[in-house]
Amino acid sequence: MHLRLLCLASLLVISGLPFRAAEKQPTPLEDQMEEINAAYRKLGRQIADAAKNADSLKQVAIIREHALAALKHDPRRKADVPAPEQAKFISDYQVAMKAFVATVDKLGAALTAGKNDLAVAVLQELKKAQEDGHRDFRRRRITFEEKAAEAARRSEEK
Repeated sequence: MHLRLLCLASLLVISGLPFRAAEKQPTPLEDQMEEINAAYRKLGRQIADAAKNADSLKQVAIIREHALAALKHDPRRKADVPAPEQAKFISDYQVAMKAFVATVDKLGAALTAGKNDLAVAVLQELKKAQEDGHRDFRRRRITFEEKAAEAARRSEEK
């Protein structure tokens, strides 16, 4: 009995690999977010150093550019939201991204004014916005254990 369940679970996991491979392909939104993340990481390493403000402003411009581009794309998680709630989900996403861009503008203004202490604080606001956005709009990664449990549950239903 256990061997059958194990074989069935393995078969289900293997049969889902082509679909999983398609899901692994980055979406245009994920490409934009990757660019934002790269600039954000570089900015985090140098933001306190006023001597690097010129490059920091370049990183802020990159973040802003890609955040505005990200507004044109829908998160992958939209497919997981019930159809009647999808419009609100997208609206909430766009509001959050516009607030993110406003915070990026605030960061740029602080750097332009040479207020690196303020810029460090604003960067922390961006980090919080990123965490909140990922929690609210990013598709949650399903663990192997959750997939196996789901496969076992489905096999028991049959």
